[in-house]
Amino acid sequence: IGAYQAEHNGKVITFIDTPGHEAFSAMRSRGAKVADLAILVVAADEGVKPQTKEAISHIKQAELPMIVALNKMDRQEAQPEKVKSELAQEEIYLESIGGKIPAIEVSAKTGQGIDDLLDMILLLADMKNIESFVDVPANGFVIESHLSHSKGPLATVLIRDGVLKIGDAFTIGRSVYGKVRMMTNYKGKKIKEAGPSDPVRIAGLSGLPNFGEV
Repeated sequence: IGAYQAEHNGKVITFIDTPGHEAFSAMRSRGAKVADLAILVVAADEGVKPQTKEAISHIKQAELPMIVALNKMDRQEAQPEKVKSELAQEEIYLESIGGKIPAIEVSAKTGQGIDDLLDMILLLADMKNIESFVDVPANGFVIESHLSHSKGPLATVLIRDGVLKIGDAFTIGRSVYGKVRMMTNYKGKKIKEAGPSDPVRIAGLSGLPNFGEV
C-alpha cells in the first residue's frame, strides 16, 4: 500500500493506493479503513471484474463515500455505458442513471478527466465536511511497516490529527513504542514535522507494528 499526495486548486489531496490484483484483497480492505473517500477505478474496456466486486465490498463495509473513475477512455474498445450497467448490477447506481454516485470518465494515459476527478474529490470532501484537528496530540494509523538493515524498524503512518515532530515520543498498539528519530515524506525527503493527512515514514521504533494500528 503506497501513499502519496497531489495538489489541486490550492488544496492537498492524499491518496492511499492499493494494488488492483485480486491477490491483494487484504491490502485493499486495509486501505478502505483509513480513508475518507473511495475512488473505485474500473477499466472502461474490461468492465466489472472479480477484484472490482471485492473493492466494492470493502468500500461498502467501510461506509465510505464513493467516486467511480472509468479509466482507459482513450481506447477504442471502451464501453462506458456497458460498465455502468454492470455496476448497477452490483448496486452501484451512478448519477447518470438516476443514482447518487458520481462517475468521471478518465484516461491515465492521456490525462483526460483527471482535473474533473480531482474537482469531484474536493467537492465531495466539502459536502461531507471532512476535517481534522491540529491543536491536539498527534495521532494516526500505520499504513505499512518493514525492517531496514540500516535504520531498523520503519513504519509508514498517516497522520489523522495533530502535528508529529522529530523527537516526539509515541506508542503504537500495545507493544511498539519509540521516539521519532527520522521522518521522510512520500517523496523520501527528510522533514521535521507532519500534519493532518500527511503520509510519512518514521524511524525510531522498538519493533514492527501491524497495519491499521493507532
